Amino acid sequence: MGKTTVGKAMGDISAKGHDVAHAAKDVAHAASDKAKAMLPGKPSELHGPSPNPHTNLLIADVALRGSAMLARRAVEHGLLGSKYAPRKAKAILRGRTFGETLFHTAIARVATRSVPGAILVGGGLLAKTLYDRSKSHAARVEGEEDLHKMAEKGEE
Repeated sequence: MGKTTVGKAMGDISAKGHDVAHAAKDVAHAASDKAKAMLPGKPSELHGPSPNPHTNLLIADVALRGSAMLARRAVEHGLLGSKYAPRKAKAILRGRTFGETLFHTAIARVATRSVPGAILVGGGLLAKTLYDRSKSHAARVEGEEDLHKMAEKGEE
């Protein structure tokens, strides 16, 4: 092969590579256009109340945390409300210490962040429940005393 033949062959390979690159680019654009056609509105528009995505993330976070807090309170009131008067149930919930709240939050986070954490926390709660059931009378009296103290703190 002479220099001109090698140069021509290299040019052909280069041209084919260029054609392949253009073809891949065309396929990517077609897929992008198809995806854009499936979304409502202009692609440059962000779906949310604010054009700033960080603000939209903040709004979503506040909404989710707020609704989770309301759901938690409803469950707590429901659990206590079945046995106690609504006024006493509110007093019990207000009488929790900051330390208890932090401890419960930490335990919940450990349980929800990983499978081993969920197993550990779930196992601990199961063990505590079984222990309380084996000492049902003493556990009931102790629990009643603790809730009474919490209610007294909450009424203050």
